[in-house]
Amino acid sequence: MSGEALRDLVVEKTAEKLEQKRTAKANKTAQQQKKLSAKAAKAARQLDRISTSLEVLDVWTRTEPAGRRPRFTRDEIAVAAVHIADTEGFASLSMRRLAAELGAATMTIYHYVRDKDELLALVTDAVMGELVVPPDEPLPADWREAIAIIATRSKDTLENHPWVLDIAEDPAIGPNSVRHFDQTLLAVEGFDTDLATKLDLVTAVDEYVFGYCIHQRNNLADDDLDDNMVAYVTGLMDTGDYPALSRLAADVGLAAAWERIEAHARDASRFDRNLQRLIEGFAADL
Repeated sequence: MSGEALRDLVVEKTAEKLEQKRTAKANKTAQQQKKLSAKAAKAARQLDRISTSLEVLDVWTRTEPAGRRPRFTRDEIAVAAVHIADTEGFASLSMRRLAAELGAATMTIYHYVRDKDELLALVTDAVMGELVVPPDEPLPADWREAIAIIATRSKDTLENHPWVLDIAEDPAIGPNSVRHFDQTLLAVEGFDTDLATKLDLVTAVDEYVFGYCIHQRNNLADDDLDDNMVAYVTGLMDTGDYPALSRLAADVGLAAAWERIEAHARDASRFDRNLQRLIEGFAADL
């Protein structure tokens, strides 16, 4: 290769390397800008949620519509909205449907609640009001009994209004939500431990209650184990990949095993029994 050709090759290779470096630097810069844009967008969404929550909180503090005596109170609106959700499902709840329930024009409702976010806040807080222990029913001094009472009230409320579990939005915290949290802290005041462990306890109990209620609502169908399901499960066991289930079926039969599992899932005493085990586990941890 001649010296001129070698020089041209070196120049070409050097130019290629410089171009690769420029491209890599441009790609890195673009990725950094993309990450910064994503962070900025996330921060903006968080600010929007905070702003919306603060605006919705006004639903409990602003005065009723001025002028002649208000036709409805916000409590009456909340009761009507909860009734719609109870009888027709949460998806049926809208400003138009609420107005029809109250026998009013849709625009009339907007004098009391500005948008669906405020309506959702009212509805959620009305349900939370059922969780709250009434003032004339003081909590027991024993923290185990006190937290069990709150957990049971929560379970009963969720079972009475299962559609609450379908609310994907994060509604603004209302007075009853704050009261419920205050009562929860009051319930565990006698638990002789630090705040972090007390919060672990109340969080674990809440998660147990919600998990139990979701399972009861979603998984307990009224249908018995039909022949198709028996054949399906039997086929799975025949693969040898389900040893525990296969041993259980061999001991008592698949149908009998399923009946036992179903009976256990529907056992009304299961909630209290396992709630006590959860609470006593925290007590034993001391």
